[in-house]
Amino acid sequence: MSTTDPVAFWDGLYAARPTATDPRPNARLVETVADLPPGDVLDLGCGDGGDALWLARRGWRVTAVDISPVAAERLTARARAQGLGDLIDAAPHDLRASFPEGRFDLICAHYLHTPFELDRSAVLRTAAHALRPGGRLLVVDHGSTAPWSWNQDPDVRYPTPREVAADLGLDPATWPVERADAPRRTATGPDGRTAEVIDHVLIVRRDG
Repeated sequence: MSTTDPVAFWDGLYAARPTATDPRPNARLVETVADLPPGDVLDLGCGDGGDALWLARRGWRVTAVDISPVAAERLTARARAQGLGDLIDAAPHDLRASFPEGRFDLICAHYLHTPFELDRSAVLRTAAHALRPGGRLLVVDHGSTAPWSWNQDPDVRYPTPREVAADLGLDPATWPVERADAPRRTATGPDGRTAEVIDHVLIVRRDG
């Protein structure tokens, strides 16, 4: 690893990628959200912005955050260029220090993994409490290592969705688990390579 500064690490990762003009949304988001009515959504770790743009096109009001200012600035520029600037508020945000304000109908955390210290369970627990009644927390984690991943540790172990849910310590009477499984799909990396990967999918709903 070339740096011990998380912001510099992620800025460098995004700056090294070609700027995508129309990044794709994550497949698990599309299948989960396609039939939901639009509302307020928080995108934790927005990255290239494919999820935020896809949601805004469907009428969602998106708060998108990433530790990388490069990622947030690029998403802001893409949103404006596509006429979605009024629906997407993208900003750099360090989830190690604070959590975005607001109440949301959907909170997405796709591949919120980092080589740096982060109490991820605390972040996701706070996210669950930031849901409105009826809202959903969608957590999609890696269940396998893609060839293009920054983490190629052969001994890495990916917690199951049920393990992630247990670590959150949420009252199941208020936050029941709606989905917890590990589907496979063919993914395309930033360099165009494809590979079969496993997703760990967890959906927690906040009841009224």
